[in-house]
Amino acid sequence: MQVLVVAATAPELAWVRGRAPTLACGVGPVEAAAATATALARARPDAVLHVGIAGARAGVGDVVVGSASHYDDLRAAIPVAHRLDPDPALLARARAALHGVRVEPIATSAAVGSSTSAAVEAMEGFGVLRAAALAGVPALELRAISNLIGEVDRERWDIPGALAALGVAGTAVLDALSA
Repeated sequence: MQVLVVAATAPELAWVRGRAPTLACGVGPVEAAAATATALARARPDAVLHVGIAGARAGVGDVVVGSASHYDDLRAAIPVAHRLDPDPALLARARAALHGVRVEPIATSAAVGSSTSAAVEAMEGFGVLRAAALAGVPALELRAISNLIGEVDRERWDIPGALAALGVAGTAVLDALSA
């Protein structure tokens, strides 16, 4: 299975090291959706694995697989897509590869710390998963927790630790999806 690995930034993709195609989609839901849609229009992989660091209410250093993606900033008077579920087969493979991993909803917000009551928040997930859904490509979100939601002192964020955890978990999930 050919898997496109998508992250906001190149450091979040460093662990891939040529084992799969990658896309640094940019920061935020709009950049993520636009870049992912463009990439999927050019080449259609069998699956999309969206990875990156995230904030959470607890568990700095933990890895989380998204059981759903919520677009927390989106509010409208008419019905709009604001929740996406990951592909069930990809989710099952990720859970098998990462025994005991946290599996819970991940909120997407355009601003750090602005999710309502989400346990985990990031900035690109919904955009990537929405672009994949519209292209008919199965997708899954995987995050490593670097900071507590609401922590404004970025010196207290453990970005190196989160990137290391993401590399270990990402490698296991990519191997499971590619098999």
